[in-house]
Amino acid sequence: MAEKIRWGILSTGKIAHVLAQTIRSFDDAELVAVGSRTQETADSFGAQYDIPRRYASYEALAADPDVDIIYIGTPHNLHYDNMKLCLSAGKHVLNEKAFTLNAAQAEECIALARQKGLFLMEAMWMRYFPAVKHARRLVQDGTLGDVRMLRAELVVDLNKDPNWRIYNPHLAGGALLDVGIYPLSFACYMFGLPSTIQSTVHMAHTGVDEYEIMLARWEGGRMASLAAGVLFDSPRDAVIMGTEGWARLGGRHFICPNRLIVQLKDQPAQEYDYSYSGTGYEYEIEEVHACLRAGKLESDLMPLDESLAIMKLMDGLRAEWGLKYPDEM
Repeated sequence: MAEKIRWGILSTGKIAHVLAQTIRSFDDAELVAVGSRTQETADSFGAQYDIPRRYASYEALAADPDVDIIYIGTPHNLHYDNMKLCLSAGKHVLNEKAFTLNAAQAEECIALARQKGLFLMEAMWMRYFPAVKHARRLVQDGTLGDVRMLRAELVVDLNKDPNWRIYNPHLAGGALLDVGIYPLSFACYMFGLPSTIQSTVHMAHTGVDEYEIMLARWEGGRMASLAAGVLFDSPRDAVIMGTEGWARLGGRHFICPNRLIVQLKDQPAQEYDYSYSGTGYEYEIEEVHACLRAGKLESDLMPLDESLAIMKLMDGLRAEWGLKYPDEM
């Protein structure tokens, strides 16, 4: 790997702006190229972040020989095609969540990355935060005793315009892929993959899921209550409960926490400050860089097999709801 890791960004949407800002803050990274669907948007984005190479197509970006890794920040329904394009061109990939529309697409992309010996990671930024990793250690080392329950919710008051992507089935809209994946991935990170998962859902007038509650169970008696939605707001925290105490992630939200509170039996509560001054995506980029420099093809914090397994869980939930995206037809 070169002294500086050379990044390209595929798309110029909101999240791409955040990643561009974050990548530029790293001394060992260089943001060298951006690809968009028009020259105008590529030029505008490139000028804002001082990106020298500005392409009017994703194909041109993928073909750039001086790009090491490409961040994909397009809507969910495009991830599959975008990943195949970049991997086929020999590029490492950081792909925004949700990984794909379904498990079949995820499996194909993972197989392609492994066949070509390329790094691939789902951009599940939540997993890389120090507070989240601390909470996981509390589960694993027995500090909380016999951990039995978990609660996590991400219900957010988003734009209710029916024409916006979150309500558009053609863009794989709905709560599950956008916000529901967070509490589900959090529970899997803490407890592993559940043995069973049940749910109840409210569907929006456009045919996508608007809010849902998921109940997961593990062998041995562990359980989790997970909520997601895009219609109203919630505290957006997560609590892990064991026989010796509990831990709560929050401050901002549990998906980007700057605080961890630990309450053990007969002890005063301990509050851990995990404040950060950047975008919060720094931890994700650090993980990518560490993997690339170590020659690893996937992250131990977000293994590809787990990304695939979570897609399978979400496939099962959608099958129960009768929700199939048009691009899956």
